[in-house]
Amino acid sequence: MKKPQILAILILGLHCLGSSLHAQATLLLEEPFGFFGAMNPTGHAAIYLSRVCAETPITLRRCNPGEMGVVISRYHKVAGYDWIAVPLIPYLYAVDKTSDVPPKVDEKTVDALRDQYRREHYSSLIADGPNDSAPKGEWIQLLGASYDRKIYGFELETTPEQDDEVIHYLNDRANHAHFNLLFRNCSDFAKEVLNRYYPHALHRNVLADTGFTTPKEIAKLLVRYGHEHPELRFSAFVIPQVSGLGRSKSTRGVLESLVKTKKYAVPLFCLHPWVAGTMGVAYLATGRFNPSHYAETVYDPREDQRELPQDLLAARSARTATAP
Repeated sequence: MKKPQILAILILGLHCLGSSLHAQATLLLEEPFGFFGAMNPTGHAAIYLSRVCAETPITLRRCNPGEMGVVISRYHKVAGYDWIAVPLIPYLYAVDKTSDVPPKVDEKTVDALRDQYRREHYSSLIADGPNDSAPKGEWIQLLGASYDRKIYGFELETTPEQDDEVIHYLNDRANHAHFNLLFRNCSDFAKEVLNRYYPHALHRNVLADTGFTTPKEIAKLLVRYGHEHPELRFSAFVIPQVSGLGRSKSTRGVLESLVKTKKYAVPLFCLHPWVAGTMGVAYLATGRFNPSHYAETVYDPREDQRELPQDLLAARSARTATAP
């Protein structure tokens, strides 16, 4: 047997062993984009579970061999549900296989990929628009996130028992829309799910985020928790944005947005310099966090190793991060 064949078998064996023993819960910290992202640069938060899969978009189960896990998040006005589960590759690229991902896209291509996937997999959940057209609405957030955003991943190890508990928790509770930008947003949902795995690990930042939950604060606390619990094998990575559309912007917390965004900061400093100064101090004291400092390893499912699931790639390549 040739050496490359032996190496491939060894890698596959390591994957099978690693998948069963070292599954992860991963916070996906997604950069803001477009007009709304410019107005509210806090970004988006989702949860990727490598051992949990979708029986239906609103029902979870344990993954079968070879499946890559599921991304779940809270959405605003998508089919009336509080959370929806999407397999990893469709969530990132709106296709079933990474070999079908275009190397570069434009808005028309992305729209077509999303609508085609919706018609093939989610037509009962998201109905066609007038004259069989693609419907309007925020359902597009379910598919092709990597066309719009750079995504940072922060992951910790989970046990089968923890995964089963989260599956039962989400399947058994009422799944009705509860989105509220201030108090029940995507970050609140991520905090709720991750705290089922790691109790009391995540909470709101009363000062830097004025009591709201933001994706960046959740990421910062997860990094800290991973540093405090090295047995959970914390790691971090970044999924690059696909070339073609406008580049996403850096994610920010609430006070960070006010003191760093010119259209907010300049009027605030001119009209209320003491208030602006207090906000700046609060941000510097409790709100600073640069995700790129911890998530330096690039994970790109489109590369040659793309057929290997996420948990093995992260375990093989992601560096251990230190606390912020």
